[in-house]
Parts: sequence; C-alpha cells; structure tokens
Amino acid sequence: MQLQEIDRVKTISKEDFINNYFKPQKPVVIERFIEEWPAYKKWDLDYMAKVAGDKEVPLYDDRPVSHEDGFNEPHATMKMSEYIDLLKKEPTKYRIFLWNVLKEVPELQKDYSYPDFGIKLMKGLPMLFFGGEDSYTFMHYDIDLANIFHFHFHGKKEVILFDQKQNDYLYKIPHSLITREDINFANPDYGKWPALKKAKGFKTHLEHGNVLYMPEGYWHYMRYITPGFSMSLRAIARNPKNIGKAIYNIAIMRHFDTLMRKLKGQEWIDKKNEKAITKTHSKLGIDG
Repeated sequence: MQLQEIDRVKTISKEDFINNYFKPQKPVVIERFIEEWPAYKKWDLDYMAKVAGDKEVPLYDDRPVSHEDGFNEPHATMKMSEYIDLLKKEPTKYRIFLWNVLKEVPELQKDYSYPDFGIKLMKGLPMLFFGGEDSYTFMHYDIDLANIFHFHFHGKKEVILFDQKQNDYLYKIPHSLITREDINFANPDYGKWPALKKAKGFKTHLEHGNVLYMPEGYWHYMRYITPGFSMSLRAIARNPKNIGKAIYNIAIMRHFDTLMRKLKGQEWIDKKNEKAITKTHSKLGIDG
C-alpha cells in the first residue's frame, strides 16, 4: 500500500482548518486542541470505570460476519467496570463500538464542549470507542459518510485511512461498508491481495489529546497498540454525491442485506466475500 503520513499540527484556526483540510477533504491530526477540556485531564480507564462502572456495554470482536448477526449486533455484553478490568489485565479482542455518551452517562457531557471547526456538529451523537491491546476494527467506512472528529484519550492507536477513490483496490464487500475481513491491513499479504499495492492512503498514530479529522466517507482501520479509548463527534456530509450514498445506505442497502441474510443464510455472506475478490481482480486485469 502507498501510505503517506497524515499532516500533524499543534493547533489550528477555524479558517485554516476549513481552507487546508475541510474544503480539499484531507485528513489532519491536531495534537493540542483539547487541553482546556476537563476531559483532557480526567478521562482515563479508571475514571470511566468510576462513572460508568455499572453500565452494561456492548462488545465486539474480530470474528467474521455471520448471516445470523444483525446490523451492528454486539457479540457480548458486560459491565463497564468488568470490561475495564479485563483491558488492564490482559490483551483482549473485545471492543466497545458506537457507545453514546449523551445517552448512557449524561454527567460526562460536563467534561467536553463542541469545538467550532467551522462546520456544524451533530450534538446528539457523541460516541465512545474502547479497545484492548492489539484489537482492531475491520477496514470500513461509516454508513452516513459523515465528517468525523476522533478525539483520543487513553493509550496509543494506529490508524490507516483511504478515500472513496480507492474502492477498486480494497476488496470491498458488495452491499456492505467493509472490505474482506481476512485482510491484515497492519501487514498485508500482497501475494494474496495484490490489488492493495495500488491503494493510496494515509497513516498515523494517535496518543492522548490528539484529534484526528477524517473527511467524508473515508475508509478507516484502527488498531489499539495499547488499551485505550476515543470519542467521535460528527458532521453530516456536504458533498451531494455522499449525501445520496448515505441515504441509499441507510434506507435501502442495509435492509436489503439483512433480508438476503435471512433468505439465503451463510451462502449470501460467502458469495459476497468471493465477489470482493473476483470484482476487484477483474477490474484491474489481475489473474486468480
């Protein structure tokens, strides 16, 4: 893969962000943007265990998608305090995905504010993401193709990004938002996945206090180098093409995929996985 380092700035003005990153739809890491937030000093694993320890949290791991799974259906649940004990004790594949701070722990709202980046943020959807050492997300993009601001609070995380122009090289699964799940994007096997050599993307690492801007519809793979967590805020897509894709994904694609899983079972999943290879290689004239 042809990966370049994401731009990093210490801080940034609204005007510079709009002109240099939002308008050209280019990612950036802002290293020291949230030091005024109480969350900057307060939020770590111990604090989350204290304020949300009794909450039941949804957990996901890296098992392949099954026809029996519902859309974003968790693989397990446990109390937050138990989960954080697990994170601190040993490596685990379990992650918390899309956990709504506003809904689950209202008092955490006092610890952060909605920054003015020059675009309107959706204030009802602050989401937390947790992961254990070496756990990771499959390469995917978000169903609404939103602009995402990813605030990292604890630990260290590896990030790889691609824009939608790279779809032909990523072994995208039809009727879904993910690539082939058996691709290790941290160390790809180019003999098995030769199209990836043509993919042009971005990479970086996130540490405490860093803010990552991911433009509309960007594919993202994230691996937790150490146990940690982040919060995402989002703004709706502005590009009319992306708005159309988001409406299609939400109103049609996910319901069609759910229906086909019920009708055809695992055969539907297996066929989609095979098509990800044949369509990718056919477009690029790759044998095999």
